[in-house]
Amino acid sequence: MKIREIDKELRARVIKLIKDSWGSSIIVSRGKVHNIDNLPGFVVIEDNNIVGLVTYKIEDNECEIVSLDSFNENKGIGTRLLERVVLRAREEGCNRVWLITTNDNIRAIRFYQKRDFNMKAIHLNAVEKAREIKPEIPLKGYDDIPILHEIEFEKALK
Repeated sequence: MKIREIDKELRARVIKLIKDSWGSSIIVSRGKVHNIDNLPGFVVIEDNNIVGLVTYKIEDNECEIVSLDSFNENKGIGTRLLERVVLRAREEGCNRVWLITTNDNIRAIRFYQKRDFNMKAIHLNAVEKAREIKPEIPLKGYDDIPILHEIEFEKALK
């Protein structure tokens, strides 16, 4: 499993994967718009294919994971990418790594808790506000669960 930092050569491929997975290259979390076109991140490449990717943003001594996708689940790809971002956050002197997922994403909720991320907050009805910015966010998600709330997870580094 080879992890590479996203560079100019990989950027177009990453943007296409994000658009295919998320509906656009824009992701909204906590009312803030993130354009994946500009974010740093890492990919896992196997047989010249991107099988996992993570993007993040470091600001005010905090590292937000903006997106994490594994296209070949249960192989440790997501875990390796998560560990790599935590390492980068430590190198940059961040106090915490945090992220947002939605209430329908039960797999992500389980994934982060198993990797020592704690549920910091539940932002009720936050997705309704996010839809004002990004209307393509679906009304229902995994298992036909209505997508309503943002769940904030964090891992303290200090």
